[in-house]
Amino acid sequence: MKYDGGYSKPRIYFTGVGGQGTLTATRLLALAAMDAGFAVVGGEVHGMAQRGGVVESALLVGSWRSPRIDLGEADIILGFEPLETLRGMPYLAPGGCVFSSTDPLPPLGVSLGECEYPDMEHIKEEIKKSARLSFFLPCREFGRQAGAIQAGNTALLGALCASGLLPFDTKALADAINRHLPQKIRKSNLVALDLGAGAIASCVA
Repeated sequence: MKYDGGYSKPRIYFTGVGGQGTLTATRLLALAAMDAGFAVVGGEVHGMAQRGGVVESALLVGSWRSPRIDLGEADIILGFEPLETLRGMPYLAPGGCVFSSTDPLPPLGVSLGECEYPDMEHIKEEIKKSARLSFFLPCREFGRQAGAIQAGNTALLGALCASGLLPFDTKALADAINRHLPQKIRKSNLVALDLGAGAIASCVA
């Protein structure tokens, strides 16, 4: 499946919370791009090692000289937590695309009853106002189906690679999983990749 308006040099902004594996997902996609023959630059924008803190990273595929993504420059946002996806929307470029998990991890203020977590439909509608394309996936459930909840992040990467928005596809991601991940978690991540890719196909069926 291909979408018109794919990116030859995509700028991807990742956001999530500590403990979700946001930086690991960034690294895996970077390895997939490099193994497919593309130059990449990337790094952590800012974040907290503490579990639950906001973590943001960037990956630029192509002949970019700096890993920095400023506000309004990201072609694609990958959000591993829906509220953080919404909070990251100022980084999205006009006509950009969003892929987000639908699994909330409420911040401390919500857990303490000091504030309320936004309704998921509100989050989706706000994101759709700014995004050319937006996809929302139950990544935690996909991880469970794959045999490891942590593999849910790979479902989101699989959805992105299957969308036709990148200059490489799901085969490059599968090859990177087989080449770079420990053998004991390869199967679950490959299953999660297929689930994410299948979800994108069903979204446009």
